[in-house]
Amino acid sequence: MVDRSVNNFYFQGMARPRTFDEAQVLRAVRDQFWNKGYAATSMDDLMQATGLGKGSLYGAFGDKHQLFLKVFDAYCVSSVESVRKMLEGPDAGALERLRQHLLGVATSSAAPANRRGCLLGRGTAELASQDAQVADRALDTFRGLEAAFVRCLEQAQAHGDLAAHADPRKLGAMLLAVQRGLEAVGKSGMDEASLRGMVETAFENLPVPVKRRR
Repeated sequence: MVDRSVNNFYFQGMARPRTFDEAQVLRAVRDQFWNKGYAATSMDDLMQATGLGKGSLYGAFGDKHQLFLKVFDAYCVSSVESVRKMLEGPDAGALERLRQHLLGVATSSAAPANRRGCLLGRGTAELASQDAQVADRALDTFRGLEAAFVRCLEQAQAHGDLAAHADPRKLGAMLLAVQRGLEAVGKSGMDEASLRGMVETAFENLPVPVKRRR
């Protein structure tokens, strides 16, 4: 005799196959938070953006906070990996790669289409003071970006493009502050030339060997 209670338990416990593209849904969720911010985004907004019901969203990803952490995590990891790959290369040219990266940030930050800033900056400004999980993730990301800058500066030093007495860690922290500042002032509408000038000034004042100044 078949034990129907076992069969019922088995079938009830089986997860229903998802009928949506998870990556596409998370992109829609990310853009919703990115455009409106965390507090201003409601579950109704997320349902409308994704085309999914509340039950489907909760079942697949959890509540609003869990959804935000998921897309924030993915964005942070992607940001650090993108910068690391961009700065990879031989010791020769390391300083110029870093300079070009920050000039690119300046140009991007000045574009009207980018006035919303980056999700890292927006999420940190809104939530880090009250959400330890967001604060921890943001700090890890900033440390990852700083480490990529430090690595470039160490390469430049090894190649003789940075003075032997210079401290790559301190300079990396300073350039990270420049990068984050570019986004902040860019959102206010500051023009591209001014933002690029900030980058050039920072690099002109890096300690380089005397022979390189000639």
